[in-house]
This record gives sequence, structure tokens and C-alpha cells, in this order.
Amino acid sequence: MRKIRTYHEVESQTGDLLVDQIRGQRRRLDSRLAGIRDLVAVGSGKGGVGKSLVTANLAAALAAEGCAVGALDADLNGPSLARMLGASGKRLVDGAEGVVPAPAAGGVRVMSMELLQNEADAPLRWRAPSGDGFLWQSSIETGAVREFLSDVAWGDLDFLLMDLPPGTDKMERVFQLLPGLETLLLVTTPSEMSRRVVARAARLAREQGIPTVGLVANMTEYVCPCCGHSDPLFPGDGVARLAAATGLEIWGRIPFDPRLGEASDRGAPAVVASEDSPSARAFRALARRIAEPREAGEEQAR
Repeated sequence: MRKIRTYHEVESQTGDLLVDQIRGQRRRLDSRLAGIRDLVAVGSGKGGVGKSLVTANLAAALAAEGCAVGALDADLNGPSLARMLGASGKRLVDGAEGVVPAPAAGGVRVMSMELLQNEADAPLRWRAPSGDGFLWQSSIETGAVREFLSDVAWGDLDFLLMDLPPGTDKMERVFQLLPGLETLLLVTTPSEMSRRVVARAARLAREQGIPTVGLVANMTEYVCPCCGHSDPLFPGDGVARLAAATGLEIWGRIPFDPRLGEASDRGAPAVVASEDSPSARAFRALARRIAEPREAGEEQAR
């Protein structure tokens, strides 16, 4: 990976070089994104709603639809995409065009901080002046995400999915890094607490001017694998209230399924295993919903 100089390493007389470095980073980022047709951010604003699980299974579902798909884990401190997509432990290769993303389930190309760490339980630490790490953390983390985008040889992709970190502050930094972001999926559960937190993320997206924002309701109900009977997991429907309050459309409803979590733990998303479970069908439907506008645009271009 290319080394980004942090501010404490830059002396006053090298200011012009710092400006050139930032401009160079912007050019590399724009050049890399030019080969990606659709960039889709998957966020929430809070943890514990299954955002990474949705990202991994949606990536596999899009790949199953015949799309070239990449998955970028922007949750640097709690990376999980590589493991969920079966790429954990794979070595990254520094190729002529940049770092080659690891091959994962269904042909998805994945990049995650986990692939750069030697120990699975090692906490992520950033180099910074002693006692001042908190001053530099946001800029260093944003720089790392920029490198994942601009210095990784993603190649030509139909979709690049970004698993955003929890917290609206970190989401906003990614939005500023990608001013042309057009599609954001906000993952929520039907709980009242989730509704309140995700509503803040929806407002942030509106203020950032992201044109297409959809809600993905996760863990909406439990479907019995034997008889097919379903029961809601939460009282009421916080997702419907969230949609009404924000004006956002619900793009998908994913039922709770223990097998879904178990399959993700094994690095074999349910869609890749061709499971005909309610959750797998829900992910396929969501993938088609996302792919349809691109297919329609290609048809009109012919």
C-alpha cells in the first residue's frame, strides 16, 4: 500500500508537497472509480443491525446475477466482510496496477483491514505522536479508506459495495471522500431504538444530497423452517414508521434465519449455496432491485 504522510510528519517548508500529494490521491481515486459502474454504500448509523451480513450476502447475490462485484470493508476497527465471504486468511498480492483484492465467494473481490493483520484478535492501532492519537485518528482512518479505494486494483466492476462503519460521524467522512456517491442502503431492524438512530443517518444522507437512498429491514420476522409459519421479532413495525417519517422506500425485508448467520460464519453466503430459504430469496430480490436500473440504462443505450 502507498504510504500517506500524516500531518505530524510534514514540516512547514514542505507544504507544497503536501498539496501535491492530496491532489495526486484525488486523481488516483477518480481514475480507479472510473472503472466502477455503480458504487453502493451500505450503512446504518449504529451497530448490531446486521449491516455487514447484508453487505456480504447482497454482494454474493449480485455476483449470482452475473455482475462483476467488489466488496470493500470500510469498517476498519471491526472488519468482518473477508470472513463472511470466505476470504479470511488469503494473502494480498501487490500487482502492477495496485493491490489485487482477494477472491471470495461467488467471485466477489474483497478488500478488508483483516487481510492486512497478522493476528485475528489484534486490535487496530494507528501510529501517531505519543498521547495525541485521538487528534490524528479521523484523518488516518479516512486516508486508509481512500487507499482501499484508489490503490486497490479493483478492475472493471458492475458494483462496488462499501460496508460503512457504525456512527454518523464516520459515515459523513466517507460521504465527503466520495462526493459523487449516488446510492446508499440504510440497514435497520424493526426495533424502536434502531429506528431512532437510523433516522439520523437518513437525515445525514439527505443533507449530503445522496440521490438514491433505500431502507433494508433486517431481522423482520422468524420463519419456521418446518412449517413456514412466521412471527415478528419486534412489536409494531419501526421500519414502516421510519419510512413514513423519512420518505424513504423499503427496498428489502430480510427475515431472521439462524442458518444465514451460520453460513456467513463459514464464509459461504446462503445465496452462493443456492439455498431456497426465505432469507436467500429476499437477498436475490434486493439484488435484482439494485441491478434493474443499470440494466435498463444499458438497454436504452443500445
